[in-house]
Amino acid sequence: MPRKLPFSAKRKKQQLRDRRERKRGDAPAGPASGPGSRSGSRERGGDGPPGDPPSEPPRRHDPGRFRLQLGGPRAEALERSRRRAQEELLEPLPESALELEPDSVYGHGLDFPRRPPWSFGMSPEELRQREEAAFGDFLRALGDTPGDTPGDTPGDSRGDSRGLAPFEHNLETWRQLWRVLEMSDIVLLIADARHPALGVPPSLCSHVTRDLAKGLILILNKVDLTPPAVATAWSHLLRARHGPARVVPFSTSPGPPPAPGLQKRQRRGGGRWGSAVGPRLLLEACEEIVGGAVDLSSWRARLERAEQRREDDEDEEDEEDEEEPPGGEEEEEEEEGAGPGGVAPPRQWERYRHGVLTLGCVGLPNAGKSSVLNAVLGRSAVGVSRAPGRTRYFQTHFLTATVRLCDCPGLVFPSRAPPELQVLAGVYPIAQLQDPYSAVGFLGSRLALPPLLQLRPPSGPGWTAWELCEAWAEQRGYKTARAARNDVARAANGLLRMAAEGRIRLCLRPPGYSLQKEHWELHPDTAAMAAMTGGGASAPSPARAASSTEDDDGEEPEEATPPPSPAPNPFALLGEDEC
Repeated sequence: MPRKLPFSAKRKKQQLRDRRERKRGDAPAGPASGPGSRSGSRERGGDGPPGDPPSEPPRRHDPGRFRLQLGGPRAEALERSRRRAQEELLEPLPESALELEPDSVYGHGLDFPRRPPWSFGMSPEELRQREEAAFGDFLRALGDTPGDTPGDTPGDSRGDSRGLAPFEHNLETWRQLWRVLEMSDIVLLIADARHPALGVPPSLCSHVTRDLAKGLILILNKVDLTPPAVATAWSHLLRARHGPARVVPFSTSPGPPPAPGLQKRQRRGGGRWGSAVGPRLLLEACEEIVGGAVDLSSWRARLERAEQRREDDEDEEDEEDEEEPPGGEEEEEEEEGAGPGGVAPPRQWERYRHGVLTLGCVGLPNAGKSSVLNAVLGRSAVGVSRAPGRTRYFQTHFLTATVRLCDCPGLVFPSRAPPELQVLAGVYPIAQLQDPYSAVGFLGSRLALPPLLQLRPPSGPGWTAWELCEAWAEQRGYKTARAARNDVARAANGLLRMAAEGRIRLCLRPPGYSLQKEHWELHPDTAAMAAMTGGGASAPSPARAASSTEDDDGEEPEEATPPPSPAPNPFALLGEDEC
């Protein structure tokens, strides 16, 4: 009997992995399970001869089906950006540079992929081919090449001839948006209050209100990270530009203003969804749109019970959810008016089917859609994360027997926004960025980072993006593993995470805000906004001493804030777990 060949544990793991993938239909047989493997010439249960390869099952599962796919930079663009970060000095810009014109982000003629006409009489293969053809035509109209394999980082988009910022290239993610828009009665467009012009695409608003003839509510989330005067100015601007839409300020973690002495910070998500600000305003906006078509008394009663529990400060567990309609959390939509082969536009679908109001949450990645849904439900129903792309596919949850919430994955719409602003908005996974230095330069030219972070003086004539990252790495002790040099890339990622989480507060202003700043600060709605958020966002300082770890997932620990000191604290931005 011949002696068996050595078989390492690494090859055994690869063999098991290939066997699982073949069973799911992901990939053909790998080399580890061939004739020379330890398991023999074929897997157990095979019917063919030993020399014949096993037949490949049909492809049923794709792990990267719902993965973010955005246009990536070329190698020469990365080199130019790195050289510019090391050489160009950062010039401090005036306050008017924080103003952002919405028309400059979503200019005239920019649209998003629309679903082609379809019916329930079509076969899945026919519908898939029609959607792929329509999506390819959309990309070609924008000057993009549908065959390119996009990356995960911003920069100069491949094949882009119109100066567009990177946007979503995954058709599966757009299909999730199409389904949510079709099944929703009212669309909740959730935008970050720090930069609402980036999160409110006019083409989507027009499509919902005009083409689909459905209600639209613009939710300004994270108003606790924005000065009340800026949030009020954005609210008035959005109401003026999108007349049929309602604007609702929202905050999932409002807090009291800083006070001397020890105080505990609130968690951002997880366990305290009942303290959110905005669910009652959302209910009132829905009542205005629905009228008497749907009975929303159960929603109002649920809110009143939650508010009563907060006022009494009782530690009671959440009441059991009301009975859901038959069919579970998710039900298939059927069209009664469309015959076999006929095409029924989505606007002809039945509104408030079975007496149920469906609210669809859409928006950009990391805008807080899942957090808003959890806050409305009053419990942790869907997963949340600081990294974008946590929600991969749409899911539905019943608030009451007559109100259903639908969570949609975040999508990056075609725009002309600066890619650096998209990075600071948290649209991209920061850990996957190949060029974080341009975004640090964008942030450093608009905020005074050296005095804010208590950095050492620059070694050259002035600050550059690279010098900022190097000084922050030196202060935090970030070193490379082998040469023990300052880890500039890690420092840049850390600064970008602090900006995305709101610890370094970059709040963009609407156009003309600097000239009317006093008017908005004395506006009656500004005082109401400050009272609603508890005064936590009234401080004009661009940095918020919020404690959070630098991990992409997980909850923030509760920490105490020391009393104010007359001397500046160089570690004011750091939490106890980061020192």
